[in-house]
Amino acid sequence: MITQSPDAPRKQQAEWSIGIYMGKSPFDFSPAENIDNPVLTRKDVSDIQAAFVADPFMLKVDGIWHMFFEVLNQQTRKGEIGLAISNNGVKWTYRQIVLAEPFHLSYPYVFEWLNEYYMIPETQKANSIRLYKAAPFPTQWTFIGTLLRGPYYVDASICRHGNKWWLFTETNPNVKHDTLRLYYADDMMGPWREHPKSPIIQGNGHIARPAGRVLAINDRVVRYTQDCHPIYGTKVRAFEITTLTTTDYHEQENRHASILAADGIGWNASGMHHIDPHFIDAGQWVACVDGWFNAEFPSRRK
Repeated sequence: MITQSPDAPRKQQAEWSIGIYMGKSPFDFSPAENIDNPVLTRKDVSDIQAAFVADPFMLKVDGIWHMFFEVLNQQTRKGEIGLAISNNGVKWTYRQIVLAEPFHLSYPYVFEWLNEYYMIPETQKANSIRLYKAAPFPTQWTFIGTLLRGPYYVDASICRHGNKWWLFTETNPNVKHDTLRLYYADDMMGPWREHPKSPIIQGNGHIARPAGRVLAINDRVVRYTQDCHPIYGTKVRAFEITTLTTTDYHEQENRHASILAADGIGWNASGMHHIDPHFIDAGQWVACVDGWFNAEFPSRRK
């Protein structure tokens, strides 16, 4: 999430929070009856004054869920990365800010590889895509290298598939949220090459900007996208990537019109724009999500 944009006046009136949804597949999520959403709000943040919380990603390590998310610092107007934990994925306890930089941070894409834990937060204000490593997990994060340099990379989303790394990122500096580029590498640290079919989305604000974790499950790859039209943070859609090679790319949208959307009355009354799904067991998925409502009308919140 970027605060300096044409959306900024609206975002300053928006109350972003985090919830937990359950589902039967990567395309079917809804609020669970035993979960009182939102599970995290700006009021849960105890070590800085927070304007909102958003962009959640989580990992289950040693039986405990760890959620990382953007916390917008009310005083500096910069995003920092916060941590909350849960034993059951239902009740969450805020812990602390775990990463802050001189520039804005958001979208803390955390993942595990070879028993190590990594994070790629959005660092567009540093004109790069930066990789961090936990040392130790989950409270200490060390910058270990720059994956790509350029003036505008947002919401970089990585996955491992077919013995290669793949990186999706939105790149339109005019903040139209309408251009998706794809890169690949043999090694996580690079060198990264742009795919010959990239940009794979151009001129379409409905389906370009990443909206959370890219799922690589056996031979299936699923990417989630923010629908940023008519306004930023409208809803989340999903695409199954049917061909992903170094020379070719094809995808098709899931038959559902949206995976996440505003409910019109609650903490996500106005929109949703992020999902991080995790497989639990046969037919069961859990996801952390975010949503917002217009803070000018707080009575609409449950």
